[in-house]
Amino acid sequence: MSSSAPSTPISYKDAGVDIDAGDALVERIKPLAKKTMREGVLAGIGGFGALFEVPKRYKEPVLVSGTDGVGTKLKLAFEWNMHDTVGIDLVAMSVNDVLVQGAEPLFFLDYFACGKLDVDTAAAVVGGIAKGCELSGCALIGGETAEMPGMYPAGEYDLAGFAVGAVEKSKILTGKDVAPGDVVLGLASHGVHSNGFSLVRKCIDRAEAAGTVPATLDGKPFKQAIMEPTRLYVKNVLAALAAHPIKALAHITGGGLLENIPRVLPDGTAAHLKKGSWPQTELFAWLQKTAGIDDIEMNRTFNNGIGMVVVVDAANADATAATLRAAGEQVYAIGTIAARGEGAAVVVA
Repeated sequence: MSSSAPSTPISYKDAGVDIDAGDALVERIKPLAKKTMREGVLAGIGGFGALFEVPKRYKEPVLVSGTDGVGTKLKLAFEWNMHDTVGIDLVAMSVNDVLVQGAEPLFFLDYFACGKLDVDTAAAVVGGIAKGCELSGCALIGGETAEMPGMYPAGEYDLAGFAVGAVEKSKILTGKDVAPGDVVLGLASHGVHSNGFSLVRKCIDRAEAAGTVPATLDGKPFKQAIMEPTRLYVKNVLAALAAHPIKALAHITGGGLLENIPRVLPDGTAAHLKKGSWPQTELFAWLQKTAGIDDIEMNRTFNNGIGMVVVVDAANADATAATLRAAGEQVYAIGTIAARGEGAAVVVA
């Protein structure tokens, strides 16, 4: 028997993986990541593992981790060629979650996967990630770019992010001290953020078919209003935590107000929210009308205008709200905590 080598060699690039493009992306990323460096970073982009030392100002540090993605909002990023803000969404979804434990985000890692690497698109996405990290005081110290031919349609990619924060053990927020009479403050969102986009896309399809897509919403071009990135609450809320005895925080993501607030309430308590105590934006009014859904479904699917909830003792409510407003947040007193009884954990009336 005899064997012969194939007449034409096949390189990794021929198979669909361009190592040179990956190297070019890393070089584009390095200066973006450098802007996010902070105390504690020992080694970042380029190594097999990133090294981070918990700042020595912590006496009993507890690490808090979070991971998330951007969901089907990415489908619109592909369709509309708007890639520069989904990285901010990616960071915000994780660091806002870490924040609600009372933790300061320390570092972030990202995972970018595609079928064929487009360096410009990937650099735009990672640029958003770096901006999100910079705005939340979080170091971008590592990540992974995976080029996997055949796994993703042309022009599409997926994202995942991972954040680690730290909080003093004595200052972990659990919500255990929340009690009837406490005040519920709501911090305004920047729009839909990164949840409910399967329904958002259906609304867009319905409006396009009917020729009723608005030119603007809330003073922004329609597509910009839809793609507005998730608000980063980190720096302003950490400042409020340092100044006031906040009892609980809830990041309003998938499940909306109705399902996220109960996650930080002790057994036997409920949040009674006052309908109309915060404004419904043109964006959310358009979504509700286009989808034809009731208020309950709006508050269960979307953040509906409130991206973060802060629970405080009534005596501290005004001062806490004033600190947050001074930092740039739109703050609304949206309800109170009550004994639950036989009712729902969140009541909007």
